[in-house]
Amino acid sequence: MELQATNVDTTVKLEIVNKPNNARETRHFKRVYICLGALKKGFKAGLRYILGLDDAFMKRPFPGQVLTAVGMDSNNGIYPLAYAIVETEDMSSWKWFLECLGDDLELYSNSNFTFMRDRQKGLLPAIAQLYPQAEHRFCLRHIYENMRKKWKTKEYKDHLWQCATATTVPEFKHYMNELSKKSRIIYIANNLCEVFNSKLIHGRNKPIISCLEYIRQYLMKRICNVNKVMSKAPGPLTPITSKLLERNREASVQYRARWNGTAKYEVYGPWHDQHVVDMTNMSCTYRRWDLNGIPCKHAIATIHEMADSGDKVGELYTYVNKVYWLQTWNEAYSYTVDPTKGRAMWPKSTCPFQLTPPPHHIQPVRPKTKRKRSADEKYDCQMHKHGANEPEKLTRKFVSVKCGKCNNRGHNSRTCKGEGGNAGSSQGGNA
Repeated sequence: MELQATNVDTTVKLEIVNKPNNARETRHFKRVYICLGALKKGFKAGLRYILGLDDAFMKRPFPGQVLTAVGMDSNNGIYPLAYAIVETEDMSSWKWFLECLGDDLELYSNSNFTFMRDRQKGLLPAIAQLYPQAEHRFCLRHIYENMRKKWKTKEYKDHLWQCATATTVPEFKHYMNELSKKSRIIYIANNLCEVFNSKLIHGRNKPIISCLEYIRQYLMKRICNVNKVMSKAPGPLTPITSKLLERNREASVQYRARWNGTAKYEVYGPWHDQHVVDMTNMSCTYRRWDLNGIPCKHAIATIHEMADSGDKVGELYTYVNKVYWLQTWNEAYSYTVDPTKGRAMWPKSTCPFQLTPPPHHIQPVRPKTKRKRSADEKYDCQMHKHGANEPEKLTRKFVSVKCGKCNNRGHNSRTCKGEGGNAGSSQGGNA
């Protein structure tokens, strides 16, 4: 009631364990879903209809999972949209979360939407059942981590990223063939929510209401931080987009465009790189312009040729999709999360029954406060700490231990039983 009173158009949905029974005055808490009104409006204003879905463990005696839905803003940063605390991660909880999310975003069974995910339990059948027309994308970093258990060399990682970043079908098939030569078994964009979940670590070890307040306060602060960065951006594009466009413009110097008499141009460059640019449809057979909405080097070379021929082409940024305009970025963060009063000032609920916490659960070990890092992250951290030119510290795995007492291998001096070696000679001498 406090959230909905202070933040207009906020959605809060609760589910309870016990079935309705007028004779009982209490109900057990089961799930809660929250989508702040400012984030809902900002996501729609951002014009990027892709969502990352992920979950994270609660770290207190009340077991549960924090489900999150995170989008992308105009500067390729995260844009948290909705979050929920559920009892467990399964198809039932994910289906309930997606139904709540669909109501806020006005999604229907025939909606064309894109979800990015990892291998969350029950998420795939839940999406398939609710939104059969939606597109699925897997997090490439998690795919690589699954591969790395069997293929550990950097060569496999490079081949995988080449396949993932290919923009044309022939290019993709070429890299896939190269990958298949390494291993036929292996023949086959970073997770948005990982960044968001890493900011909630200290909130997930709090009680449920405190955890929800921690998330709301972080979201309120984050919008302020982004607005500060935005105020320093020169425009008219977001900072990341400006860098990408400038890199493409520098690469376009090596390319030349030939006009065919209509709106199409044949663009050629080094290494037999030749593509067709259609300025009417604002597309290129290289397909990078079509995929990310930023003119590629072939398109920029065409625009330069048009300008040299006397055509009115306008500013280069006008050929960039409006998603990346500073104006769009500003509009997405123009909706702010309003502060709330303290708990003592919250309005009293008119609900006829009392909501009690979920069953208490004593965890067998102390909850971890840090996310388990992958092998690549550990390596990068070690190289950053010791310097890129210093050798990596070798592991002691599979190294046979040598005892300092008896000089035998397979045990150390602490577990030595005095069998053979120096121990035997010492005993003989004493005898």
